[in-house]
Amino acid sequence: MKRGYHHGNLRQALVEAALDLIAEKGPQGFTLSEAAKAADVTPAAVYRHFAGRDDLLAEVARQGFDIFAALLEYAYDEGRPSALAAFEATGRAYLAFARKYPGHYQAMFESGLQPGQHAGLASVAAKARGTMDRAAETLVRGLPESRRPPASMISAHVWALSHGVVELFLRGNGGPQPWPAEDLLETGIGIYLRGLGLLSPDH
Repeated sequence: MKRGYHHGNLRQALVEAALDLIAEKGPQGFTLSEAAKAADVTPAAVYRHFAGRDDLLAEVARQGFDIFAALLEYAYDEGRPSALAAFEATGRAYLAFARKYPGHYQAMFESGLQPGQHAGLASVAAKARGTMDRAAETLVRGLPESRRPPASMISAHVWALSHGVVELFLRGNGGPQPWPAEDLLETGIGIYLRGLGLLSPDH
């Protein structure tokens, strides 16, 4: 007998089922019918909530970006205790999110979804990016204007560095390596900030 879900619970039950399937098969490795079976409902019931698998993945990704944005905001802590510490904390939050929420992370970054094609996804993704931009903006105020890169470029560089460390080393796609992912990210950001003149050479 199929479970008696109320409207709204079923939607979230399908998200939870999708997260389990992503963990098992990857974000493109399951069908909407499999998600229905995992949630113990009929495929017809699924289509009342999601137009297709990508629509379900977009909801998983949207919830992931919501969590991600909140974690970044918490890590940034309005620039406390210092602009540098807050900026570095956002990088560490990226790794913490990928480690704790791997299913959401894969839906967000490994499913091939284009945020602009799904209602609500682009805005919540932009909210997460906005926190990283703000952290960078506060940091670069310490540089002379003549050699101050756009804050959004700095946050994009650190986002790319964080993403690369997650993909290659936290998720094991780069093979075994002797350093923890956090150490790789911290030293990479340190080298980058020294290059900008935001850290002294002996920091």
